[in-house]
Amino acid sequence: MEKVRIDKWLWAVRIFKSRTLSGDTVRQGKVRLNGATTKPSTSVTVGDRITVQKNGFSLEYEVLRLIEKRVGAPIAITCYEDHTPQEELNKYKDWFVGKAGTEFRERGSGRPTKRERRTITRFKDGFDDQEDDL
Repeated sequence: MEKVRIDKWLWAVRIFKSRTLSGDTVRQGKVRLNGATTKPSTSVTVGDRITVQKNGFSLEYEVLRLIEKRVGAPIAITCYEDHTPQEELNKYKDWFVGKAGTEFRERGSGRPTKRERRTITRFKDGFDDQEDDL
């Protein structure tokens, strides 16, 4: 096995959850093989560089092994080397910072009183001050 379809390889190494999603992303032009846009049927060989635009992030991989069948995550990791730039990884981490759940108030408890609102504000301001210290 010297060549594998790019959509099949991206799915097999678990970069995409489904082969359909993988193929659709390639068709939309969000996948580049060695710097050029490609089609889902394009063959991948060992040493190729693949750039994937996924969820607003630009991920870069180098093909180390060719596989056609989907495998477990520990095996899949050995099939590629991640060359994603540090700026993109930082962008990914920054995206998750402060993504806590939404604020919640028990149903039927009504609007907060002025006293409760001041308490909430003081509580939130305390968290903002802690983030500045980091």
